[in-house]
Amino acid sequence: MKLIFHKYQGTGNDFVILDNRDERYNDLNTEQIRFLCDRRFGIGADGLMLLNTKPGYDFEMKYYNADGRESTMCGNGGRCLVKFAYHQGIRKNMYHFMAVDGAHEAEIDDDGTVSLKMKDVNGIRESHGDFILDTGSPHYVKLVTDVMAFDVYKKGMDIRYNNTYAKEGINVNFVEQKREDEIIVRTYERGVEDETLSCGTGVTASALVCYHNERGFNDVTVLTRGGKLSVEYDRVDEDTFHNVWLCGPAEKVYEGGIELK
Repeated sequence: MKLIFHKYQGTGNDFVILDNRDERYNDLNTEQIRFLCDRRFGIGADGLMLLNTKPGYDFEMKYYNADGRESTMCGNGGRCLVKFAYHQGIRKNMYHFMAVDGAHEAEIDDDGTVSLKMKDVNGIRESHGDFILDTGSPHYVKLVTDVMAFDVYKKGMDIRYNNTYAKEGINVNFVEQKREDEIIVRTYERGVEDETLSCGTGVTASALVCYHNERGFNDVTVLTRGGKLSVEYDRVDEDTFHNVWLCGPAEKVYEGGIELK
């Protein structure tokens, strides 16, 4: 089967995107998705997304990790899919689409920045000085010093595969606070089973943990190995966050075709 694909990236978090509005790719299996995401034998990506139709919405987002399994919400993926929808002729002032964690809104600014509204967060759990929360995907946030010298792969794997999280998996974020409104984040992602250059839901989780206003509006700049993002939100109370927006670049890399067995 000849497959037409599009490659997009958001701060280095890269994705294979397929236009599935005619349902031609409904039968892709785990092995095929894993092959397409393989950086040596396939196209190479952190994940694969399908642009599907959804009654009452502009489109539906279906996301698979690089291991070929359908996964939870991907923030940078959602932003890239919005830009892809725009390039496919779906032009909106405000996008409304459905993802695995529910409905989302998004908009594209004049400079190409894609802002994605994330789910509300109602609960942060502390564990041995670290933090666990769900921003559409489950995240573990650990504050460290000199994060760029930190062994993210080993320490992230240790947490992701410990007795508590081994079965379902968790994404692990290591965060250095530079200023009250600026942090550096590095993330070990489940499903990729490695550090990615950026993780949208991880960036969001880290920014919520590192709020600088006790109540009301927060705007946190987040530096990742792949580039700069910002997270804006209202902190309602101690562990409740509403109007959470993930903002940053999303760019097309290239498109092509590949034979799929």
